[in-house]
Amino acid sequence: MAPRGGQAGDRSTSETPFSHRTRTAALASMAAEPVDLLVIGGGITGAGIARDAALRGLRTALVDKGDLGGGTSSVSSRLIHGGIRYLEQGDFRLVLEASRERRVLLGIAPHLVHPLPFLFPVYRGARVPAWKLRAGMWLYDLLAAFRNVKAHRWLGRAATVRLEPALREKELQGAALYYDAQTDDARLVIATMRSAAQAGALVASYAQVTGLIKPDGRVGGATVNDALSGRASTVRAFVVVNATGPWVDQVRRLDDPGAEPLLRLTKGVHVAVPRQRVGHTRAVALTSPIDGRVMFVLPWGDLSYIGTTDTDDDESPDEVRATAADVVYLLRSANAFFPHARLAPPDVVVTWAGLRPLLRPARDVAPSGASREHRVVESASGLVTIAGGKLTTYRVMARDAVDRVATRLRALDGRPRAPRAPTDRLPLPGGETVDLEGLIKAARDRGVSETTARHLVGAYGSEAAAVLNQVDRERALGRPIVTGHPVLWAEVAHAVEREMALRLSDVLVRRLHLFYAMRDQAVAATNAVADWLGGVLGWDGARRAEEVEGYLALVQRSRAFAHEVAGVPQV
Repeated sequence: MAPRGGQAGDRSTSETPFSHRTRTAALASMAAEPVDLLVIGGGITGAGIARDAALRGLRTALVDKGDLGGGTSSVSSRLIHGGIRYLEQGDFRLVLEASRERRVLLGIAPHLVHPLPFLFPVYRGARVPAWKLRAGMWLYDLLAAFRNVKAHRWLGRAATVRLEPALREKELQGAALYYDAQTDDARLVIATMRSAAQAGALVASYAQVTGLIKPDGRVGGATVNDALSGRASTVRAFVVVNATGPWVDQVRRLDDPGAEPLLRLTKGVHVAVPRQRVGHTRAVALTSPIDGRVMFVLPWGDLSYIGTTDTDDDESPDEVRATAADVVYLLRSANAFFPHARLAPPDVVVTWAGLRPLLRPARDVAPSGASREHRVVESASGLVTIAGGKLTTYRVMARDAVDRVATRLRALDGRPRAPRAPTDRLPLPGGETVDLEGLIKAARDRGVSETTARHLVGAYGSEAAAVLNQVDRERALGRPIVTGHPVLWAEVAHAVEREMALRLSDVLVRRLHLFYAMRDQAVAATNAVADWLGGVLGWDGARRAEEVEGYLALVQRSRAFAHEVAGVPQV
């Protein structure tokens, strides 16, 4: 039985102002008075832009048609990395930039971005020979100015087997041990968005732009439809930035129906399997024997996730999913390096898929060869669009976009350009201290288990205390949602009051990750969580049923590949 929803929500309001009430007030405020900047898109790039702009003192509003981080930003490989495979493409500038940004994010969000050791094994006859990998590792460290977490090491065959005994030994020559970083992508978006709101940005999820307004022939705002209430409003803005990721070209066509596409969309799919089946301890980089693509087998708690694919795709970003062919490709690639795993489609716990909004290349190249650079472009009528890029460099993308906004505002009304915001130094919420062990001890001192304390600090950093404050107010919130799993009911209250969770999928998929962690995608907990949310958010019976039905549809999409497997070769 779920704890009572209304009381916990009511009592935490003054402490945690980023909720459904914050959203309602933001929509009213942006409709009442013009803003300097309207950002369309609430993924990691839009969140970064809103944070940067608000910190520069611009009156900033942001809207997204779905949840914050509900698109590509929350279905990534969860890596903050320099991009070792970009060295093969000669894209040294991108590797240099990404290596610098990895260092920044490790500093401003230490609870969400943490160092991760990678093993890159080399086999006789592989596409990437040992000499080339050795040279690449030295160059990788050089481009990081030898300020990576640790310098790489080269391991011989015996040392490699000692570190990862489950790896295929046949024709193994050795391995490179190097370091990148792993992140919780969805929570990185939420933290960045909350930082934007703390700096004054008006933020509203489930608010779709249905048209652009052009009072003098230039883009001067947008019509916005509140997907929850059905009410429409007009938001007037001096500058509008399109930061909608794979939806960029759709929004550009609201401005110019004949706009040439900027993007090349490629699909990235991941599968998660029980970690004990694979038997690895570190992240492992490998080159798929099927097509030579560099991919990863990565640890995530009790699971390992394998990814990613990189294939051209023309389906809607709203409908993208893993197919049986995607799943079989990933499992076959992993089995080639972990032969005792013998992974098969029934071993898959969950899948996720997204579309990369890559810049359309001037010439025909393979999907993996398409640039991960970004561009800021401005239409004839003044719509600013940012396209391309990657999760690791989102802060630089945001800076470049806001630089363009500042230039436009100066041209419009002569205002001085505000200095750049110190987004590389200001910690994100929860990242105020790097002493995570101290935070874990503080949580333990409040009576929670070691496992729960580590989970809370890993998700919330210094704000783990705020989650436990919910438990102090209502002891029932200290119970786990799923027996044997560390996620607490207090985190549902926290998600609603501090993280603008408005729907069942917001909570189970992107805030608490039970969708990914549980073999049943937390279906067994769905009704209890829906009851709690309904009590806090005022859902009637029809709305509650709609929320449960919508969540179950996401579960079915994740599992849809299973019905197609019979038609796909397994070997």
